[in-house]
Amino acid sequence: MQKRKLGDNLEVSTIGFGCMGLSFGYGPAVEKKQGISLIRAAVERGVTFFDTAEVYGPFANEELVGEALAPFRDKVIIATKFGFKLNPDGSPGWTGLDSRPRHIKEVAQASLKRLKTDIIDLFYQHRVDPDVPIEDVAGAVKDLIREGKVRHFGLSEAGVRTIRRAHAVQAVAAVQNEYSLWFRDPEEELLSTLEELGIGLVAYSPLGKGFLTGKIDENTTFDSSDFRNIVPRFTPEARKANQALVELLRQIAERKKATPAQIALAWLLAQKAWIVPIPGTTKLHRLDENLGAAAIELTPADLRDIDAAASKITVQGERYPERLAKMTGR
Repeated sequence: MQKRKLGDNLEVSTIGFGCMGLSFGYGPAVEKKQGISLIRAAVERGVTFFDTAEVYGPFANEELVGEALAPFRDKVIIATKFGFKLNPDGSPGWTGLDSRPRHIKEVAQASLKRLKTDIIDLFYQHRVDPDVPIEDVAGAVKDLIREGKVRHFGLSEAGVRTIRRAHAVQAVAAVQNEYSLWFRDPEEELLSTLEELGIGLVAYSPLGKGFLTGKIDENTTFDSSDFRNIVPRFTPEARKANQALVELLRQIAERKKATPAQIALAWLLAQKAWIVPIPGTTKLHRLDENLGAAAIELTPADLRDIDAAASKITVQGERYPERLAKMTGR
């Protein structure tokens, strides 16, 4: 597995592993033993970058990641996140945002324990808290870096003005944002800002929450606990309309002797040398499929063909319900 650099000096595998779905978001959690086995299989295949958050579960995902990676701790990069006010009874979900410096430091201590480590490699603000100046947030993470508890600072789904203000206080190594062929808004302003500032982009949902794999259509049913049930882009009507994008990927995939998912990931990798996608999966064969994307080379002609065809397709449905959409781009 080749490496890419986020920010000045955070080196990670070209494709990372988004661990959320092992515990949360996409139906029932996998059995702990299965989750550990899959994460360790990723390490064996050269993946060095693993993404989690306290809110995934809550806590269960960090505990799983910590246990799975403990034997390889010096070989891997672990990213986790702060910023949600979790349900006081420990049930899934949250009651709001909380990025007060004191809370950030409390979350860091608790995450270190669950991750079985003495340092968090990359600590993201999960969502921008409008009630706390971003300078205070960056300052709190700067303190944690000074104390040796955190290596690098990140932001997730932040607006470009917020990124600039944060970066002026503490260098931002990476911004995590949804980015894929079916959500290209980062191209409008975010990518050029990150390039200017020397910040990496970690692309989550690079397979459109599973849609770009070609395995989901308007008849697919999701488990009652699956987050996609409330996503406007996953209504049966939207899924039917959005098949056009999957068909485009399928055509390119046939030409390249690849799968739609691999083309979607290879397209992302071809955009910038500092973009690192973090697809998630619960299945070993899907992990292998995803990692195979790193070996696929899309020529400039391929990329022009994809862009020309994709520009004629209007993706239907919002990517988040309104409540969650309000938390992005601030």
